[in-house]
Amino acid sequence: MTNRLVPPAGPRRVLALAQLSHSIGDGAYYVTSALFFTRVVGLAPARVGLGLTLAWAAGSAAGVPLGRLADRRGPRGTAVLLASATAIAVASFLVVRGFVPFVAAACAYATAQSGLAAARQALLAGLVPAGERTGLLARLQSTLNAGLAVGAGLGGLALQAGTREAYLAVLALDAVSFATSAGMLSRLPSVPPAPSPTSSAPSPTSSAPSVPSVPVRRRDSRGVLRDRPYALLALLNAVLLLRMPVLSLGLPLWITERTGAPVWLVSALFVLNTVGVTLLQVRAARSVTGLASATRVLRRAGWVMFGACAVFALSAGVSPWLAVGVLVLGAVLQVVAETGQSAGSWQLSFDLAPAGRVGEYQGFFGTGVTVARTLGPLVLTSLLVGWGAPGWLLLGGVTVAASYAMGPAARRAAAGRAGGDLRRPVAVR
Repeated sequence: MTNRLVPPAGPRRVLALAQLSHSIGDGAYYVTSALFFTRVVGLAPARVGLGLTLAWAAGSAAGVPLGRLADRRGPRGTAVLLASATAIAVASFLVVRGFVPFVAAACAYATAQSGLAAARQALLAGLVPAGERTGLLARLQSTLNAGLAVGAGLGGLALQAGTREAYLAVLALDAVSFATSAGMLSRLPSVPPAPSPTSSAPSPTSSAPSVPSVPVRRRDSRGVLRDRPYALLALLNAVLLLRMPVLSLGLPLWITERTGAPVWLVSALFVLNTVGVTLLQVRAARSVTGLASATRVLRRAGWVMFGACAVFALSAGVSPWLAVGVLVLGAVLQVVAETGQSAGSWQLSFDLAPAGRVGEYQGFFGTGVTVARTLGPLVLTSLLVGWGAPGWLLLGGVTVAASYAMGPAARRAAAGRAGGDLRRPVAVR
């Protein structure tokens, strides 16, 4: 199992270790930040929610320009800079007191995080051959979940202590973890920046015979926001990513409001998810080798997620221990769906991004995470708490629809790439 999760020595292992470093800090931060901001900083929960919504909206807007910066200035240097900026942003939480400074620090944190994700993807694309990227991303995702689990355990110790010093120690740990990650990323080989597009061949000099100018086909210089097929893929991926707040918000509310299951099951399901993804993500990615296999895996994962939603819906109105068993079964199905959706979407996001613009396109594709984090709480609260079991079924149905829509969207994007002479023609069935 270890050999499957740990990449071989070289750039792949350095990327994994950098991922592990910051994920440990983030795991501790995720389980303690809400109570830190309310109990130590002294903010009302509503203000914390508003500030984080504004922050992730800023991060979503910054993903594309920071990804473009990675393409134009080089992904390694940009990744190191943004990892360092994230460390500074987290460290600033140690001295933040008041709503406005909190929003400023949270916006800096979310912006640096979103840009860092895009720069790391561009760096990976420059260091790893196209056919090996999905497999490596699966290992990195397993590493991420392992780190989050360890960090969540450390954060749990801080919650148990419940002191101001314990919360501050968690934030210091997170800041150090990103600084360490920046140091590791700086050890990677340099990836040259993408060349700037040119619109035509050089004009003839005065000493050369006059000849008609020969147009040179160039890469489409439009921003990714105007690439409609790819934008549709990113939108559909954001719908699939609603599974993220299901684990962090939907299930906790469902368990406490609609079932008789014990409250400790919330943390148990989180651990089950992180461990399950750690163990299964690499296996799930093995069958994804191109666009056709990616769309098949996405369709299958959509139905599995529908099954998970249907099972979750059955946990209401039954005995507490039966509810526990039903919820655990649903959580297992969610793990299977998550690993399939991740593998399929990674393949599509890389294969359909034009050469030389991976950072920009990954920055845009990654906004699905911030959209899910921003809109997911409102959507899931309305569906699951407000509608109950029908809300679960509607969520599952929307997931299936989005999964099936990925195929036609990918075909359209692939046809556009081939029509634009962007080298590798691709086939999607």
